[in-house]
Amino acid sequence: MSNHKILFLDIDGTILKPDDSIEQSTKEAVSQVQQKGLEVFLATGRPLHEIKEIGEELNIDSFIGYNGAYAVHKGSDILLEKMDSNTIQFFLEIAKEKGHEAIMYTNEKNVLTSCDSPVLDEFIRHFHLRHNVLYAQEFLNNILGVTLINLGENESSLYEKVGNVHLAPVNVGEFKEHAYDVIRDQVNKGFAVKKVLEVLDIKKDEAIAFGDGMNDKEMLSSVGDGFAMGNAHQELFSYAKHKTTEVTNSGVFNGLKKLGLIK
Repeated sequence: MSNHKILFLDIDGTILKPDDSIEQSTKEAVSQVQQKGLEVFLATGRPLHEIKEIGEELNIDSFIGYNGAYAVHKGSDILLEKMDSNTIQFFLEIAKEKGHEAIMYTNEKNVLTSCDSPVLDEFIRHFHLRHNVLYAQEFLNNILGVTLINLGENESSLYEKVGNVHLAPVNVGEFKEHAYDVIRDQVNKGFAVKKVLEVLDIKKDEAIAFGDGMNDKEMLSSVGDGFAMGNAHQELFSYAKHKTTEVTNSGVFNGLKKLGLIK
């Protein structure tokens, strides 16, 4: 008999296939665990104002967004951790100097460093980002997360000099080569998962999580049963208790079946 009470699901490469669709087996798996009474959260690097439809498609209304900076349980805020404005200023200066682009996320907007960058346009198109505005000083104190784009080899270390952050490659398509999510050492998906478990009074070994990118390593380490997808970044497997099949091959379904939670 399973004692699990909560499930955290990354989006891109975990429930969302490369063609942006969700497998029927994934929908079925989520539905079955919901019927068993498990809480289900989407836990993503994406801004929450851009994932409403994905939540609706899976009947999920609890979220961790911006790689752990914001958590919402059934409409109530659990956590809201803005980034340090000095850090953002530092990032903007390096990006400008090196010809990089950034997307900074508030809890309402995607704030762009440029409106005429082909590489930024491609990222926006791929992730269907709609609430886009050009950066202005007024946004500086309200940034929850950052994605850096167009970085060359070894340039991620330039941003890590600020301390208390590390960069995780975006584990999707052509962006794997040059796009990175900024992950705060103290504020990440693992931090948010621990906060959610604390607020909902759920133990670590009663929690499950699935992920595929290096921004998921803290989350997979913060639950009793962490699953790395078959298509995961190679370095992620050492942080996961389990490995499942690919996102295109019923990865979530097979993982939950392995735990005996679904048929």
